[in-house]
Amino acid sequence: MKTKIIKINPNKPEISKIKTAAKILKQGGLVAFPTDTVYGLGADAFNVHAVKKIFQVKKRLTNKPLIILIANKKTVYKLAKNVSINAKKLINKFWPGPLTIVFKKSQIVPEIITGNLDTVGIRMPDNKIALNLIKEAKTPIVATSANISGKLSPTCSRHVKQNLNGKIDMIIDGGKTKIGVASTIVDLTKNIPILLRPGSITLKQLKKI
Repeated sequence: MKTKIIKINPNKPEISKIKTAAKILKQGGLVAFPTDTVYGLGADAFNVHAVKKIFQVKKRLTNKPLIILIANKKTVYKLAKNVSINAKKLINKFWPGPLTIVFKKSQIVPEIITGNLDTVGIRMPDNKIALNLIKEAKTPIVATSANISGKLSPTCSRHVKQNLNGKIDMIIDGGKTKIGVASTIVDLTKNIPILLRPGSITLKQLKKI
């Protein structure tokens, strides 16, 4: 497979180029793209065959859940079974941004994304390329860091190319990522919120909400 690499302006994304990448996603392809945290490897969240390819390319165990990226806060109500008051507060404060929230999943979320769990992690990234890509694809994008499992998370397209060139359909070069560490993950499915993964948003910040 030949991987197409395209440069997109991170401040003013060229919509024609975004549409080219979105078309690949719609056709079941894999696209690596920048987010506010690290570069993500994405597929159409509702295309099970495409999602399977992410696990194959990354050499990732299928019992390890993936995250769904959205471009509109309202989409969370389609993907999550119930959105608590605490969740709404976090969404209003930190989205778009580097916070992944774990909810009970709705029936429309494919089990391959969640590792057969009844929960799903959802995030709205603070990156114009990522947000426009999701909008143009007209579907939530399932994503994970654009690397081979166990390797360092990529913060620029060069890192992605070193890992995944020839294995995926497209790499979007949108410069260095702003934050450079994976998102904070908080689980809101229990009575008490649980921090599953630390990131740039701290436990102290979360407790203030």
